[in-house]
Amino acid sequence: MKYAREIKVGLLAIVAIFLLYFGLNFLKGVNIFSSTNTYFGKFSNLNGLVEQSPVYVRGYKVGQVDKIVYDFKSDIPFVVTFSINRDIELPQGTELALVSDGLLSGSALQLNIPIASESELFASHDTLPTIVVPGLVENLQQGLLTHVDSAVGRIDSLVAVVTAQLEGEHLKNTLANVDKVTSDLRLTSQDLKVLMHTRVPNIIDNVDSVMTDVKIVSAQLSELDLKATMGKVDGAVDNVNSLLESINTNEGTLGLLLNDKELYVSLNKTVGSADSLLVDLKAHPKRYVHFSLFGGKDKDK
Repeated sequence: MKYAREIKVGLLAIVAIFLLYFGLNFLKGVNIFSSTNTYFGKFSNLNGLVEQSPVYVRGYKVGQVDKIVYDFKSDIPFVVTFSINRDIELPQGTELALVSDGLLSGSALQLNIPIASESELFASHDTLPTIVVPGLVENLQQGLLTHVDSAVGRIDSLVAVVTAQLEGEHLKNTLANVDKVTSDLRLTSQDLKVLMHTRVPNIIDNVDSVMTDVKIVSAQLSELDLKATMGKVDGAVDNVNSLLESINTNEGTLGLLLNDKELYVSLNKTVGSADSLLVDLKAHPKRYVHFSLFGGKDKDK
């Protein structure tokens, strides 16, 4: 055929263009074989939302952002065009939320569809009501700023208190007392040095002398025959014990005196008789002694 080669080149170019278009849309996340519905949403701040950002319903991707148009002269400058699968119905009350898509992925759109709603549906190319949901970073920033403000206030109060203390008389008096204590410690340290150099060596020498005397006494004690001495003490104790045993028995004079009751009674009677005799002797001495220079005899009646 005359134009067979040109026809083949044309068909190859058409296939290449189709594959390029399909590949680009596939990389963008667009399914060219499924039909979609297009909707709009208006935002005053996109928080990093870009074209081809995903559209979720309960975390499941159902579409993407197709186009973003802005007009910074308007109060709500951004108009976002997005498409979702045609089989998803959006009843009245559905909200288009701008949410954070992870820590590093920017922002995404989320459709908050009411459950079991029988209200009228949004038509394709309608504008949905929008809300902005703060992400994790925004929440952390807000909480951190609150804590930082509170901490700054406390730091200001602390600085004011410290400044008042530094400028007051109390700190001056305290520093003066510290200087005085430091001076006293310096003098005490000097006295201690003098004591260590003068008195302590003499004390150590005396202690050495005492220890030497203790060693001598200990050596002398070790040289004593303590065993023989203790043997003599034991013998003396045995003799005392024998003496006590003899006294406790009826043997010997001392034992009889201590243990014989009759002997005690007899001695007691003898002592009584002797006492009566002495009394009578004192009362009537002439009965017992007779003196006569001339040989005469006097009789006591």
